[in-house]
Amino acid sequence: MPKNLFERLKGAYPDDWRAYTGHSFVRQLAAGSLAEASFRHYLGQDYLFLIHFARAYALAAYKATSLSEMRGAVASVDGILNTEMALHVEYCRGWGLDEAAMTALPEANATMAYTRFVLECGMAGDSLDLYAALAPCVIGYGEIGTTLAADPGTVMAGNPYASWIEMYASDDYQGVAQGALAQLDSLGEQRLTSARFEALARTFRQATRLEADFWQMGLTLAP
Repeated sequence: MPKNLFERLKGAYPDDWRAYTGHSFVRQLAAGSLAEASFRHYLGQDYLFLIHFARAYALAAYKATSLSEMRGAVASVDGILNTEMALHVEYCRGWGLDEAAMTALPEANATMAYTRFVLECGMAGDSLDLYAALAPCVIGYGEIGTTLAADPGTVMAGNPYASWIEMYASDDYQGVAQGALAQLDSLGEQRLTSARFEALARTFRQATRLEADFWQMGLTLAP
């Protein structure tokens, strides 16, 4: 049996995980062939996504059953609002997007579907449900970053998206992903039962499919 809960959740619906991590958007990032308009559309929506992500971790603090769990969730809120968003805004500026313009963007349907799903999981369930819904993004981006960086087929020289790949393959982001893995495992040890795993896997699967839809939204410039 895989040693951590994340690997077990991935293994429950492997086709959906491959469709997400191997999406055409990701493959085109690796090749440097993704249309710049698609990447800018993705970046703008990702900014709006981060706002809801902060709300999700604030909800995790409310749902926490211990001070240590609460502190971890609050640290995530602080990290998103005061560090990650600033870095994202700076990165987006290099692509001709400023914060005021991104704030004024209408949410794409894929952004709304994904973020509301995550928040609903947290409101209807407990912390484990919420972190399972967050995991495909937080941990998945780390997996995508390291996979692309290690793949000899990934074009780095002259690739306008090389910095994006490097960002998610970096030690800093891998630390974030490992922290999320540990948190998911900790919550699983406290609350997961064999009867509950199937429902948790369905939550993880739906979040994974919504991640793939988010890539597709960027790829096709979907509103």
